Amino acid sequence: QVYRINVGGTTIDPKDDTGMFRSWTDQDDHYLTENLGSVLPVNWSSSLVFDHIPEYAAPANVYRTARSLGTDRSTTTTYYLTWSFPVDPNFLYLVRLHFCEFQREISKFGDRTFEIYIASLVADSKADVIRWTGGRGIPIYKDYAVDMFAPTSKKINLTVSLHTGPEQYSVYADALLNGVEVFKISSDNRNLAGQNPDPTRVPDPPQQPPERTSSSSGISKNVIAAIAAGSASGALVFRLLCFLTFWSRRSSKDSTYTDKTSLWGPLLADLCRRFSLAEIKAATNGFDEIFIIGVGGFGNVYKGCVEGGSTTVAIKRLNPGSQQGVREFMTEIEMLSQLRHLHLVSLIGYCNDGGEMTLVYDYMSHGTLRDHLYNTENPPLSWKQRLEICLGAPQGLQYLHMGTKHVIIHRDIKTTNILLDEKFEAKVSDFGLSKMRTSDTSHISTMVKGTFGYLDPEYFRFHQQIEKSDVYSFGVVLLEVLCARPPVNTNLETEEIGLAGWVQSCYQNGSLDQIIDPNLKAEIKPECLEKFAETAMSCLRDEGMKRPSMNDIVWSLEHALELPEGAVQQETIALEPTSAMDGRLQGAEDTKSLPDMESEEEVLIIL
Repeated sequence: QVYRINVGGTTIDPKDDTGMFRSWTDQDDHYLTENLGSVLPVNWSSSLVFDHIPEYAAPANVYRTARSLGTDRSTTTTYYLTWSFPVDPNFLYLVRLHFCEFQREISKFGDRTFEIYIASLVADSKADVIRWTGGRGIPIYKDYAVDMFAPTSKKINLTVSLHTGPEQYSVYADALLNGVEVFKISSDNRNLAGQNPDPTRVPDPPQQPPERTSSSSGISKNVIAAIAAGSASGALVFRLLCFLTFWSRRSSKDSTYTDKTSLWGPLLADLCRRFSLAEIKAATNGFDEIFIIGVGGFGNVYKGCVEGGSTTVAIKRLNPGSQQGVREFMTEIEMLSQLRHLHLVSLIGYCNDGGEMTLVYDYMSHGTLRDHLYNTENPPLSWKQRLEICLGAPQGLQYLHMGTKHVIIHRDIKTTNILLDEKFEAKVSDFGLSKMRTSDTSHISTMVKGTFGYLDPEYFRFHQQIEKSDVYSFGVVLLEVLCARPPVNTNLETEEIGLAGWVQSCYQNGSLDQIIDPNLKAEIKPECLEKFAETAMSCLRDEGMKRPSMNDIVWSLEHALELPEGAVQQETIALEPTSAMDGRLQGAEDTKSLPDMESEEEVLIIL
């Protein structure tokens, strides 16, 4: 299965190829944003210089035509150039993107820097063709391998998206692409056949099920030939072959598991238990709704019993067909199977059987922190309990930021992701959006993900996430604990919609004591309130580098916990104001037009 697209150009017949008899189609069937972007004028005036790749990598006409986002900044900073390719699930794909700059105004590094996303994952956050090639009229391609895992036999979409990079890195808010190739890599059993044909592509289905076909030629010779033909050196071929060999060996680690299980990685068998579907169904009485204790974007969470009923667990079940959920499940397994800390939720095991994907955790008998703050029938937490919970969660986050080989950024800290055990010990949970930052990078560049009301404004603006993004989110959690209200509530007056901005406003006019949870007013001494509020406000500073570390937060909250309890007095608490959101929701021109966000959902925001 191969796709070849001459982006911005017309179909190129095999006879017009570079001697390799390939067919290059136009993009109409795969380009998703038809009314956006610009097809650049064909460049016939200048010659092409093949300094980095062989001339037969693609026809010259591929490099003389292109599509860009265009010059309208109101459009280029908001939308993506996106192509979509239906592919068989549970195969590895090699995506080759062809580039060549030929516009006169693009001549040096930084003139056109953009972001590349493949299957919604960041492939390159600072793509710059001039930086890669050294000048105009010099073709180049970039190869990316992507594992299209999904719990389905139907075709899924492999997307390629381009978006303008951060303003500080690019003179023009634009992106460019000349050509796309998508190669399907054979599975570990040397088979290129999909699990089932796509029924939408068969106009008159036969009476008998179609027979599956298989390849007997090992790893596809055509694919390897394409890789070799498009490579500028033997070293690149060697690296690609090593990668494919590693993937093949990884996926065949345990042949008794299903194909989908093998793609989750060999570490699973060593680091956590694999449950059968029969065990999971027995634990939940066949996923009986009466056992549901939570609902998320991924699906339902059930209370269940394993080990003959002796161990109570929480079972997270993935909604069928959720590709985003699959990625988050895989991330959570990779993270939690290797992390152990008193204040992180423990992963017991998983199930990937019979089309069902579930994760099994320690059961937290007191639910989420949110369950004890507002919109609940639970008795209110005491001030000391709240302080101890707020002291436990950052210790878990401190471990993620400083106690592991690589920095781990959680990216979705909120009160529903802080769980409480039978002793009300805090456990940070839900690592589906987490990212690992290696030692040679200072930040993670991604499309913005998270939950409204908790998002770091700096991350929202620049798409660059550091540990201090978790600090900002935790600052909002501290305000929720103090005020017992959601971070965003569109049913309130405009100035009160955003919790962070509203609390800062109350700081400035000396009325903080008027907005705290009424259940706490008889418990908090002014000194303790001041220390707690000072800690929260420092977390919400607009510039990430000015926020405290999790270690600093732990120290401050320990100090607050040591202060005596007592009633809040009417007095002004004057602290340094911050500029975090000014009471407005991130990116919203009219907050009243937003949906009711009392119970936030995880969102993907495309800027």
